[in-house]
Amino acid sequence: MSANTGFKLGDHGYNLVPRNLSEDEKKMLSSVFYRVDAGNKGYLDSEDIKVAIAEVMGYKPSKFRGIIIIYRFFHFTYFISGIGLDMYLRAMTEKVSKLDLDEQIRHTFMAMDFQCHGFLTVEDLRRAFSEVAPHIPAHSIDTAFRELDRDGDGRISYKDFDFMMKYDVQSHI
Repeated sequence: MSANTGFKLGDHGYNLVPRNLSEDEKKMLSSVFYRVDAGNKGYLDSEDIKVAIAEVMGYKPSKFRGIIIIYRFFHFTYFISGIGLDMYLRAMTEKVSKLDLDEQIRHTFMAMDFQCHGFLTVEDLRRAFSEVAPHIPAHSIDTAFRELDRDGDGRISYKDFDFMMKYDVQSHI
C-alpha cells in the first residue's frame, strides 16, 4: 500500500484503501437515514435504501443494482422488512470510505463538459445547472463562472475546477 496515494496494487490493477470517515461524514450518513426513513419506521426498506444511496453516492441505483446492494451489504437473510441504523451505517461507511474524491471530481467535470473540449464554458455551466438545479438564477451561474475562471480566458480548466471542488471554505473564514 502507498500511504501517499491511498491505494495498493493488486493482481489486476489497484484497490482503493478504505479511509476513516470524518465526524461530518458520519453525521451526514445518520441524517440521510432519518431523512429517507419514510414514515419514521426506524428502518429503511428497499425503496428507502435506493433513495439513501442516491443521496449519499450521487446516483440512483437501478432496480437490479439495488437488489445487488441489498444482498451484498445488507445480507438479505436479515432483510425481512428493512435495515436499522446500525446496519445502514456499517454498510454505507464501507461504501463512502472507498470513494475516490479525485475520480468523482473527474467524472463530474467530464459530465459537465458537454462538448468534450477538456474545459468548461459558461454555456456548459448554464446547461449543467439547468439540468440539476434549474432554480439557480443565470446571474449567479455567471458570477460563479467568473470566479472560477481565474485566468479570465472564458474557460474553466480542469485545474480550476479541481481547485474549486477541493476548496475548504472553513479554513478561510
